[in-house]
Amino acid sequence: MLTIVIIAVIVIAAVALFLVGRGRIRAGGGHGLKHRFGPEYDRAVADHNGDTKAAELELAERVTQHASLQEQPLTPEARARYRAQWADAQEQFVESPQKAVTEADALLAGLARDRGFPDGEQFEEQFAALSVHHSAHVNGYRSMHTAARGQSGTEEMREAMVEARSLFEALLAEQPADPDQGSSQTPRSRDGNGHAPWALNRRHAKGNNT
Repeated sequence: MLTIVIIAVIVIAAVALFLVGRGRIRAGGGHGLKHRFGPEYDRAVADHNGDTKAAELELAERVTQHASLQEQPLTPEARARYRAQWADAQEQFVESPQKAVTEADALLAGLARDRGFPDGEQFEEQFAALSVHHSAHVNGYRSMHTAARGQSGTEEMREAMVEARSLFEALLAEQPADPDQGSSQTPRSRDGNGHAPWALNRRHAKGNNT
């Protein structure tokens, strides 16, 4: 009988701690989550057909699961290798947009994994973790991941790859981003070598938008 009572007390305490933790995450109401997630907050609300509470619950769960993640540093050699591989993918876009986007998608997944995020084979889990720490930059990754599966036209692939560059640059940065400042971040105007980010001119992209 005493054992049952002890177990019941432990369960009640665990539930109480969980509720308190969730309450802290949602402190400030939706405003706190809006500040943290920026455009990703609006996307979550839209995905839940305007149900704000359901969207906030999902975003709060992302924070619970991934806020403690510590981004791992990259060696200078790894950083240089990733830059070279991304440049190769960009050059391929002119002749083979689909192949270029597919390679860039895999490259971003590998870079995120090397920085300590969940493995890219589980895209949803990796994306959720990235959205907690790099909310201002994840939309391009989502678009590129969709394009890599052949669900976008040439122009959409071009736009997705250009937008995904901001997450690539954020993950290459030497200092981890402050997740609470994610919504205020803007895409970098220069890469780590002082060069302007690549943007493929529309007239160079072969194919059409269908």
